[in-house]
Amino acid sequence: MKSSKRDLLVLSKKVALDPRELEHEVEMLHEILFNTETMTNFCTANEIIDVNRYRIISKPHLIEKLIRQPSLKPFVFICNKN
Repeated sequence: MKSSKRDLLVLSKKVALDPRELEHEVEMLHEILFNTETMTNFCTANEIIDVNRYRIISKPHLIEKLIRQPSLKPFVFICNKN
């Protein structure tokens, strides 16, 4: 799996971590995030609220289409379903 550059804050109960242990933790976190941060999962967990048209868009292909636009119109919100 290709390593990507990302900023992660890793907290540990240990006072000092061995650099190899820290690198292993970061690799494991990257693997978990790589598999969960997909567009399909994002579209499943979010919905679009369009106040202009009084609509809630829940269909993944429409959410992806709106997300890929350079900018959203005013009063169009991305809302997490949680």
